Amino acid sequence: MAQVVCLDDYERLAAEGLGRNALDYYRSGAQDMVTLRENQRAFDRIALRPRVLRDVSAVDTRTTVLGREIASPICIAPTAMQRMAHPDGECATARAAQRKGACMILSSWSTTSVEDVAASTNGALPQPPRWLQLYIYKDRAATRRLVERAQDAGFSAIAITVDTPFLGRRLADIRNRFQMPPHLTLANFHDPARAHLARAESGSAADNASGLAAYVAAQTDPTLNWTHVAWVKSFARVPVLVKGILTAEDAELAVRAGVDGIIVSNHGGRQLDTVPATIDVLEEVCRAVAGRVEVYLDGGVRRGTDVLKALALGARAVFLGRPVLWALNCAGETGVVEMLDIIGEEFRLAMALSGCASIADITREHVRTLPTARL
Repeated sequence: MAQVVCLDDYERLAAEGLGRNALDYYRSGAQDMVTLRENQRAFDRIALRPRVLRDVSAVDTRTTVLGREIASPICIAPTAMQRMAHPDGECATARAAQRKGACMILSSWSTTSVEDVAASTNGALPQPPRWLQLYIYKDRAATRRLVERAQDAGFSAIAITVDTPFLGRRLADIRNRFQMPPHLTLANFHDPARAHLARAESGSAADNASGLAAYVAAQTDPTLNWTHVAWVKSFARVPVLVKGILTAEDAELAVRAGVDGIIVSNHGGRQLDTVPATIDVLEEVCRAVAGRVEVYLDGGVRRGTDVLKALALGARAVFLGRPVLWALNCAGETGVVEMLDIIGEEFRLAMALSGCASIADITREHVRTLPTARL
């Protein structure tokens, strides 16, 4: 593999190695992809304010999420259908997360079942937190079964995606008539008939939609509201988070609903285009929450300095999505480990050069925000 020195190098290599169907599915955003671009650009509008003459001879990146220790606040976001990127898919990602002591969220639309992902890791090594991302389906029994199976397999939290009553309009997928390769299924649907249905429907695109959009319209429930979060909490034996919050108002409603955490997310710019970058609304959400639950961020994180900026503005941890897919495609488990090493070392250096020896040293005073761009 060509020399890789930053996360963007993985994307460049993956663009050469992935087929068009998978590449466009992974990298595209909704409509004109304004939000997709803003997720990264917004970090450039935040300046670091380093403190000097601090003892940073030993920099400790350890932190906790929901009370569980992780090696650093750099975590792995849920991304669907990882076996399109590499044959080992979600299992390779889970092994890499274990090796690096990183929290990982598995997508409901995984091409590997929760049981197989759990079985793929090394029982001799400590297991960092592993969470399940959940779509609430019209079939409530299937939804509940998936939560129960995940819990039985050792998943320690459920993150409900709340920004997808319908799939965003992704033009590349429409042009490509996106479909999952025929040898793959959405493996978390344990009933073989349902797994087959997921594969078949994801390949039966209407003229004006991708196959996945047709599948989402058939399976997910646009009537969802806050009572359904309470419904999941009523039978979940693990903490429940919501993923997809972008406003103070919804953050307050989430806390009132009793969630255990909030992931500030715009779905990687793949749902409603021209919504703000996640880093631009992070502080608003954190102020509304006022420490009552932990707040996390995904979207646009590509540098160790991005991680530092997110923590300074109130995030407990950040989650990486597309960089995991690019690294996975390049070199499987090893690629994901090396990608986490690169951004992890960038983050450690950013902490040291900012005068921070521990996560607790990172404060709001370490950043200066510049005016938000007009979308």
